[in-house]
Amino acid sequence: MFDDFKNAFNRYNNAHVQLIIVNVAIYLFLVMLFLFSGIPGTEFVFDFIYKQFTIPSGFSEFITRPWTLITYMFAHSMWDIFHILFNMLVLYWFGRVFVEYLGSDKLIALYILGGLTGGIAYLLIYNANPTFFGNAGMVGASGAIYAIVVGTAVLLPNYTFFLLFFGPVKIKYIALFYVILSLLYVRQGVNLGGNIAHLGGALMGFIYIKQLQAGVNWGSWITITLDWFKDLFREKPKVKVTYRSDEPRKKTKSKQAASKTSQEEIDAILDKISDRGYESLTKEEKEKLFNASKKQ
Repeated sequence: MFDDFKNAFNRYNNAHVQLIIVNVAIYLFLVMLFLFSGIPGTEFVFDFIYKQFTIPSGFSEFITRPWTLITYMFAHSMWDIFHILFNMLVLYWFGRVFVEYLGSDKLIALYILGGLTGGIAYLLIYNANPTFFGNAGMVGASGAIYAIVVGTAVLLPNYTFFLLFFGPVKIKYIALFYVILSLLYVRQGVNLGGNIAHLGGALMGFIYIKQLQAGVNWGSWITITLDWFKDLFREKPKVKVTYRSDEPRKKTKSKQAASKTSQEEIDAILDKISDRGYESLTKEEKEKLFNASKKQ
């Protein structure tokens, strides 16, 4: 089981599965804590830890737990299994399409940006009119997932899913349905906090892709930060000094130059996908991209 978990995080362009694993692992961890909280005298442990994953509604309480703006998007309701089930299914379907065209780094960046925007929208609107809401906290990845749904639909509006009972449906209509549904729920006062977060995430998904198409990556700071954290835990190779003749050195430089040229070609192909889509690639470009992905 540990090997399966480890391999999932080593695979190329597998961020959608990685995010699902993180969400499910946290959910199971909280479920186990909840079950053990039935032991007399241990109830406070679950309540305390669950609070660390719940974004408070009021600013005065939020400033005492600001990290919940991040943690809330990886936790789900303990009393509604369909909450996490539907979120993870949608994340898998749309995330798989997203990473195929834009890669894992951008998927993780949009997930976090969508969650942040959804959480901020929830805090701002709740505190502007607290009587409008009936809940006192929020958990769930829905804001982040709405960002991925809308972002994928903006990137590939005519991409088609084959849905049970409905047949082929373009994802732009699926995204539109989700957004309209959340707007209706807000109007009816159903799950106001959650649906405000949905709409905030959806707006971020739209803006993120439009900015990306204009050459601006709003999520680059997230990628840089995560890479920095990964480097902290990455094993550093031991430095070994050896003598080498000039000829091997020249060969090494030649290999590095070839590698650099190859990487530049891959970057150009990825830029082309971002601008005009995967279908615009030539057969040769697709082969180069495929071969590069196998090296990863």
